[in-house]
Order: sequence, then structure tokens, then C-alpha cells
Amino acid sequence: MSEASCVLDAKATLGEGAAWCSRSQRLFWVDIQAPALHEFDPATGKDRQWPMPEPIGTVALADGGRVVVALASGLAWFDLATERLERFLSIEADNDASRLNDGRCDRQGRLWVGSMRRGEAKHPGVLYRCNGARAEPMLHNITVPNCTCFSPDGRTMYFTDTPTGIIRAFDLDAATGALSNERRFATLPEGTGNPDGATVDAEGGVWVAHWGGGRVSRFRPDGTYERSITLAAPRVTCPAFGGPELDTLFITTARTGLDEAELAKAPQSGGLFAVKPGVRGLEEPRFRPD
Repeated sequence: MSEASCVLDAKATLGEGAAWCSRSQRLFWVDIQAPALHEFDPATGKDRQWPMPEPIGTVALADGGRVVVALASGLAWFDLATERLERFLSIEADNDASRLNDGRCDRQGRLWVGSMRRGEAKHPGVLYRCNGARAEPMLHNITVPNCTCFSPDGRTMYFTDTPTGIIRAFDLDAATGALSNERRFATLPEGTGNPDGATVDAEGGVWVAHWGGGRVSRFRPDGTYERSITLAAPRVTCPAFGGPELDTLFITTARTGLDEAELAKAPQSGGLFAVKPGVRGLEEPRFRPD
């Protein structure tokens, strides 16, 4: 197995939601528990950050100098120049037991984002399909929504409820956004953690972060395991392709839940890692509100 290098020792509590902007040549990512939106410039090594008023599950690219942030209670525009936050779509805002988590835009620009319980609450999560006006529930009874990503042709969605350990695939109707033909796509090798965030490369390979496994793995489009890349951090959360040629895999990690002894063994936990895996990614879709 090859190994990824730490390019930003961010010491994030719970790094997540990586998305590369080809226009600015920057990587956006979030820290969920020390809530902030981050913008990393690999050319300079500098990382800008903007504190958020509540936990932030993920970030999606948009036009007009803005991004969309998935806050605990719904979606909001964030203007990168004015630093203005404008909420536009409430999702479970009246439920203090839940928050939004992982999400990505499909090839048509619809944002899919899942909710999950906070702390010890028993609130069941939901996967929503979002446009500018509404959030439509698509999958129910989820514990920790993750792995949301889409095949190059946009006709397959991948998703996991992390504690199940199973990555699932669905047929996706590009025109309507309807899901069908749910099936098992892959499981992580035994003893290598649980599936967290994921992304798809230009060849259709699915790259999955191993929460508790210190690696990301590539699965072929038919679901067979191909290879892994290790990180000097056990809690690996989200991969995203970036760089001028989209040939660098950036990977977020977390420190949350690690004790002093574990952090002493993996002091770069919470850092941002990068590696060139030998394949290229796809340009990140932008949110397109109806």
C-alpha cells in the first residue's frame, strides 16, 4: 500500500466534506465539531477559515462567488467575498436531536445530504434530495449517512449508513432524481474500520474513507476491492480529487474520540492529507437551485 502525506496539520476535531474548486484551485472542507468552513490553497499551504454558528456537515460549490453550507438546521449560502451567511432551506430545524452530515451534488446539481442524531439521541436520520426550494426525503431510518457520491455518467448513486459497514448502490434517474434498484455494492475488508466519505474517479472507481481504519480504498465499478492508501491518522473521513490535473487525492481526518495515548501515536490526526493515486478525478458538480 502507498501512503498519503499530511499537507496541513490542521488538528481538526472532525474534518469532513472535502470539495475541490477548479476555478479557484482551492480545496473547501469543514470541521463539523469546531464548526468552521475551510479553504485550503495547496500552492501556498495557507488555510483560510470562517467560523460557523452551528455544526457544519459539508460544503457544496455554487456559482456567483458563493458556496452552500449544510448547517445543523439546514442549507445556507455563504458569500466568500462579503462573508455573509444567508439561510435558504430549513431541514429538521425544529429538532435539536439531529444535524446534517455528509452530502454531495449529483451531476445535475441537486444536493443530496443526510441527517443524523446528535449525541445519544435516538432520532432516525434521513437522506434528502435538495434544490433551492425544498428538501425531499429519499431514504429513511439512517444512523450515520455517508459515502454519498455519483458515477461518472450520473446514473448510479453510492451511499452508506456507516454502522452497517455496507456501501450500497442505487440507480438514479438523471431527469427526475428518483432512486431504484437498491443493491449491495461493497464492504470494507474485515478489521479495517467502517465506511465514511467517498468520491468517484474518472474511471468509475469508488474511493472510500475508512473511519477507524487509517486508509482510503478504491473499489472497481463492479464493487471488487482493488487497493488501499494508508494515512498516519486512524479516523479518515472524506476523500476528494483536486489539483490542476485533478490527479491529487485530498483526504480529511478527525481527532474526535481519540485519547492522549492514541493521539501520541497519531499526532497528525485531524490533518489534511494528499496523495497522487495514479488516476484522475472528476470536476465537482455545482449546486443548481431550481
